[in-house]
This record gives sequence, C-alpha cells and structure tokens, in this order.
Amino acid sequence: MNIKTQVQQIDALVSQGAIVDAVKEFFADNANTSDYGNGGTTGKPEMVTKMEGFAGAIAEVNGITHHHSIVDGNMSASEFTFDFNMKDGSKIYWHEIIRRIWNEHGKVIQEEYFNAE
Repeated sequence: MNIKTQVQQIDALVSQGAIVDAVKEFFADNANTSDYGNGGTTGKPEMVTKMEGFAGAIAEVNGITHHHSIVDGNMSASEFTFDFNMKDGSKIYWHEIIRRIWNEHGKVIQEEYFNAE
C-alpha cells in the first residue's frame, strides 16, 4: 500500500472539511487517537461519533489550511490550521500537527494531535 497516496487523499478530505468522511474511509476499526495528551478515542466507531458531534457544532468554517505533509515508512505528519466559528458562539483556531501511523492495508491505526503554535 502506498502510504504517501493515502496521506494525500485523507489530507484532501480534511482540507475540504469532510472530517467525518476522512475517518470513515481511512481509519482502521481498531484505530486510537490522542488529543494533546488530554484524552482520545478507542476504536473507529468512537472517533466517528466524536467527529460527527464536532462537525455538527461548527457554525461557520473560516478556513482550513493544509500546510504540508511528510511520510516516513508507515508514519505520516500533516500540518494544518483550522479556523471555526462554533454554534455556541465560541471560536476555534488550531494550528496543529497530525501524526498518523498506518497499517499494511493503508488504514490509520493511531492518530495523535500536537499543538504547533
């Protein structure tokens, strides 16, 4: 499996704001996530539920910028900036690195988020 191609495809979905679709298409069933060391998800169904809730809370997307990605073996890192207005009136502005570990079938088995600010 060509991981570089997989990274380009998942990053394209994320760039379009299709974060739920990205998880559904590219995560392995046993994928785990970690969020700046403050919790995470265990298994694809939990991540899909989390992303559906998050996406549903967005009132307006001000911008999603994909800066660049690197791939080394079965690991990738993608740098993004996310700028959202939320339905509760809050604003989210994240500049982050998303590190992914991929399995031999081209599915994400671990995703971890790092604050890039």
